[in-house]
Formats: sequence, structure tokens, C-alpha cells
Amino acid sequence: MLHQEVMATGPRQFLERTSHDGPFHFFCPSALNARVAAFAAGFRGQVTFAVKANPAEHVILQLWGQGVTAFDVASVDEITLVSRLCPQAALHYHNPVRSRAEIAAAVAAGVVSWSVDDPAELDKLVAGGAAGQIAVRFALPVDGASYNFGEKFGTSPELAARLLTHVAQAGLQPALTFHVGTQCAQPSAWATYIRTASDIARQAGVQLASLNVGGGFASGRDGSVVDHQGVFDAIDQAASAFDVPPAMVCEPGRGLVADAFAYAVRVKGRRGDAVYINDGIYGGLSELPSIGVPALRVIRAGGTAAARRRPMTVWGPTCDSLDRLPGTLDLPEDLIEGDWILFSAMGAYVTGVSTRFNGYGAWETIPVLTLE
Repeated sequence: MLHQEVMATGPRQFLERTSHDGPFHFFCPSALNARVAAFAAGFRGQVTFAVKANPAEHVILQLWGQGVTAFDVASVDEITLVSRLCPQAALHYHNPVRSRAEIAAAVAAGVVSWSVDDPAELDKLVAGGAAGQIAVRFALPVDGASYNFGEKFGTSPELAARLLTHVAQAGLQPALTFHVGTQCAQPSAWATYIRTASDIARQAGVQLASLNVGGGFASGRDGSVVDHQGVFDAIDQAASAFDVPPAMVCEPGRGLVADAFAYAVRVKGRRGDAVYINDGIYGGLSELPSIGVPALRVIRAGGTAAARRRPMTVWGPTCDSLDRLPGTLDLPEDLIEGDWILFSAMGAYVTGVSTRFNGYGAWETIPVLTLE
């Protein structure tokens, strides 16, 4: 729940004064606005938002208010959510596998763009009356991301060309899409995909309605300030591989919202170098085992923790022994019960992912002026 009546200067001010244990999800609206503005200025095309990254209503409404008018939706529930909040939004249903019932619901909702990576899925779309653009998703063995999105979705360039031909023959608008993988640090990954996309379009003999360069735009999980201009420049330069460059689309999730949030958990107890906190992998920290621990700092009400640090094992609050943060965390050697651990870049894959296992995992969202 977003507490509109609370507007603290920053997490430290709030945590030093609160009488509650949290956890707390701190949201900086101005940081989100700044990231949207950076995409609008740097990316030469349509910026959509991948709703799965953060389906919070206040986030979707703020993005809409800042000029994001198209949303990448991956389920009928996400379609319903966006349609209710932003009835005029363009819906891009880019989950490549759908049931026939899901297709029918999406057609009724007016979805304007779809993705496919398999002939049978294309047949289902055509039979179900899908209209608009059909973006064929392809995958390449390109490094640079935290984990590979091509393992689950994305066909070969050869099959992509055949699918594009079938899309055109069906009277639909042929397009291409790809995803370089989450938290991608290599602008060259986008360039490689775009050059391959131009080859696929030539092989198919079609003019693309659009090329969706996906997500994968990194957040500042290491505490750094992220600048995506290098990726935008690489995309612009690679687009020259087309004789007639198609309209460009991107669908960032993490890259838009992650750096506008931080997440605070409280130390419940310490036993030597074992630390117990009040949320873990079943709650707001669910992504840490798969993508690693982001930059963190310790906040102590009424004092300052020691600068000297040591590695500690950090356990979540549930009775499950799997509820442990990966590896060890370097924490102040005098860490005590009641200290706060504040994780950076926590706006993606917290909302919508957390469970309530053992009764834990509920947090309050606190708007702040700054995350410093």
C-alpha cells in the first residue's frame, strides 16, 4: 500500500523515526520521472513498460502521466489491470505462448501487438482473430546479461524468417522482437540482434512494421548511477543495417523502475556471524538468489554502525532453511538487533512476486523525496 500521506525526505529520516518493524519499500517519484525522461530523450522510438516488473497501480498511473502510453502485458490479468487504470493505453501482449481462451480475451481487449516464436502459436493467433502487429521473437547466443532469456523463448533466425513470411501471408503486420537478457551490460548485444534482424527481414522479403528491441536495460544494482545512452547509441547505429529502418520499440521493466525504489528490512537477531532479518527470499528479496545482492547500507536509529565490516550469513524470517540470502553479506561488525539493512535498486520484481509464506512478506510503500 502506498502511503500518500507520508513524504519523508529519505529512508534514513523515516527509519530513524518509525516505531514499526517494516519491511518498507521506499519510492522516489522524481527518480522515476527522471528515468522516463531519459528514455524519452535517448531512445528514438516508442517506449513501453513491461508491467511484470512492477504492477503497482501507482507506478502504472505515474508512467501514464509521464507519457508512457503503451504497456507490455504478459497475461490476461495484466491486460485487465492496465485497461482499468489507463483505458486508452496500447496493449502489447508479448508472452509468446497463450491459451486459446487467453487469445480470445486479449482480442476482446483490443491488443495491438503480439509476439510468436513457433508456427503452432501463430496458427492459434490467426484462428483466434488476432489483429495488428505480430512480432516474431528470435534468440541468439549473445553474452552480457545476468541470465539468458533465450533459453525459454525465441526461435532461430532461419525459422524467424519463415514465420515472418507466414505473418505477411495471413494479412497481418510483420514485426520482429528479441530480448538480450536481464541486466545487460553490453550495448553490443543490442547491435548484434538488430543486425541479425535486418538479415531476417531481407530473407523473408518483408518490410517490418516495427522492431522491438525488448528490455534488458540495466539498473544501478551496484549503487552506481546508470546511463543508458551507450545502449541508445548502439541501437541507433545498428539500425543503419536496414535499407529502410523500421519503427523502433523498447519494453524496459527493470531499467525504468528499479532505481526509483529501495527496500529496508530489519535485523531481528544475531548469533555470531548469523543474522536473522524480517523478510527474505519468499518476500521482497525473492530475486536475490537468481540475480545477486544489490548495494546495501546499514541504518541505525540514534547512532552509526561501525565502518569495519565482516562477512555474515543472512537468514530470512520463515521456518524454511532455504530462506537465506546468497553467499555472505559484508555487514558492520557491531551489527545489532533493530538495525536496518537498506537495499538499492529494488523497484523491479518485488511487487507482484512476493508471497506471504509463514505470514511474512508484507511491506508498506513509503514515498520519499530522495533515496540518498
